[in-house]
Amino acid sequence: MKLTYEEVRNILPHRYPFIMVDKIVELEAGNKAVGIKNVSGNEPFFQGHFPSEAVMPGVLQVEAVGQVGAVAVLMDQEKGANAFLAGIKKARFHKKIVPGDQLEIHCAINNRVGNIGFGEGYILVDGEKAMSCEISFAIM
Repeated sequence: MKLTYEEVRNILPHRYPFIMVDKIVELEAGNKAVGIKNVSGNEPFFQGHFPSEAVMPGVLQVEAVGQVGAVAVLMDQEKGANAFLAGIKKARFHKKIVPGDQLEIHCAINNRVGNIGFGEGYILVDGEKAMSCEISFAIM
């Protein structure tokens, strides 16, 4: 299943400048999703990170993985549910993400215990791993 930007906006509560997913290109409700984000030099965070060498902040990379995971999780929930990032483990940043990069954001949901879920995610840029992490989330 694929989702457009507008369909993603109907699932996630995030809005500009904090929505980190342009579209979903692969989706298995409750299990995994793959999203795309096109990184533009016009992103507001590049004004200060860093003015002389634009680099996407690591925390926003983790947020992008979390948002893609949230789409997967929320597609398997009642309308109105939300997924909140509850934890981050083993975050690794393998290469810089810069303006012009297209992010292929993967998140797989590995386990759920009640309303708590656990997943793994990573971002590819031009087929190379740019970052990876484990996340946990709470469904409310």
